Amino acid sequence: MQIQSADPAAMANFYADTLDMSSRRLDSGDWLLEGPQRRVLVTSGADRALGFAAFACRDPHGLAAIRARVTAESAEILPSPSPLFGSDAFAVKDPDGNCIVFGLGQSETPRKGVRGPLQHLTLATRDPEAIERFYVGTLGFATSDYVRDETGRIMACWMRSNHEHHTLACFRKSVPGIDHHSYEAGDWSVIKDWCDRMGDRRIPIMWGPGRHGPGNNLFIFIEDPDRNWIEISAELEVVHDRAAQVWPHEEHTVNLWGRGILRQ
Repeated sequence: MQIQSADPAAMANFYADTLDMSSRRLDSGDWLLEGPQRRVLVTSGADRALGFAAFACRDPHGLAAIRARVTAESAEILPSPSPLFGSDAFAVKDPDGNCIVFGLGQSETPRKGVRGPLQHLTLATRDPEAIERFYVGTLGFATSDYVRDETGRIMACWMRSNHEHHTLACFRKSVPGIDHHSYEAGDWSVIKDWCDRMGDRRIPIMWGPGRHGPGNNLFIFIEDPDRNWIEISAELEVVHDRAAQVWPHEEHTVNLWGRGILRQ
């Protein structure tokens, strides 16, 4: 994914140190942060804005299938803005104007560092129904869970593009953009390692440790210098084939262990 920032150098330094990634500046001016199974680009722009989100396909057949589906659904195919994919990559815009890129995953040189593959992106949107229609109907994702309020209105939706419970989610909020992005720790013991790393750097954990209802994953949250939320997650539910579940709009849904943060 690419994150915009008014001070991209400071953001790059934060991600490199806090999230245990190497940092280098590309010819484009973007900063590339790389760790084991995680890559983040930081570019100059408005704080707390998404440049683009990118999904790596396993093989050319999968990439071609997504392109064919997008074409069949009459969605516009755009050039890929990502420097990390090849010429066969392409992009689309979702109903909120977010740029979503698909390309082939690259083989990765083994890297040292704390485990934390970039796992999912969660969007803030005024219209979760439109976001779900686009990602499920146009792109072929599957819905894993909903949060609905007492009137039946969708307040949150979790969607998957593989067997993990969600690779993309959205929350209803008055201001659209990024809600958070998440790194997969694997198991609880690695979250402890991440907590120790944050403690050494005097970075407060703003939420957690806790356990989400949808996805059943363990989590902590921190903030970067621009106040983007970063989640470190573990033991996310694996979904093979089940109907989407509906959860109530209450704090207990988003944290089975205690205080929940409900979006507004």
